[in-house]
Amino acid sequence: MCHHQPACPTADSADREAALSVACHPEQGWSLLCNGVLLFEDTGELLPDGRIIAPHRPLTTGHVTTAA
Repeated sequence: MCHHQPACPTADSADREAALSVACHPEQGWSLLCNGVLLFEDTGELLPDGRIIAPHRPLTTGHVTTAA
């Protein structure tokens, strides 16, 4: 599917999100990568074979608040 040189990571690669975007619809919250992965703004993914990858963004920002 990918015609880039060097080729982008495949949909089965751990770094599949590094593939280039071929269609982007931020108003709808998704992008289609050249490896066939649908990448959603919440970091969830739909792979070309129908597998679903649950969102994996951190739930916290890492900021620590302290009581005064």
